[in-house]
Amino acid sequence: MEQQTLIVVGAVVIRDGRVLAAQRAGPEALRGRWEFPGGKVDPGETPAQAVVREFREELGADVRPLHQLGADAPFPAPGRDHTRPAVLRLWRVELLSGEPEAREHLSLRWLNAAGLRALDWLPADVPFLDIVEPLLSPGAVTRP
Repeated sequence: MEQQTLIVVGAVVIRDGRVLAAQRAGPEALRGRWEFPGGKVDPGETPAQAVVREFREELGADVRPLHQLGADAPFPAPGRDHTRPAVLRLWRVELLSGEPEAREHLSLRWLNAAGLRALDWLPADVPFLDIVEPLLSPGAVTRP
């Protein structure tokens, strides 16, 4: 039987021309690297529901999913952290209430386009930088 692909969702929150990035606390191999906050989709949950739940759990704020950004990006080969094929699905979200706080991360940063590539991003998040960067430009045309 073929293993079902694990879907991991990430949230892209843009405010005042800056995007929110989160610094991983663990596992140890990933500690200190940066990601778009999110997590695994639970059984019976849609990716849109997962991005809302994960953002609330990890950052203590409420978001509304707007639309998926780009195509799914494959994770590195299955290993200790996940034993089946996995993809990262990025969602543009709107911050509804609360101020994001680093509950499960080392720190958070709001990055402008110039600072986006200065961080050590996780490999699965890197393909999305080309999609996110134009959204940070002054006067960028974005879907609601």
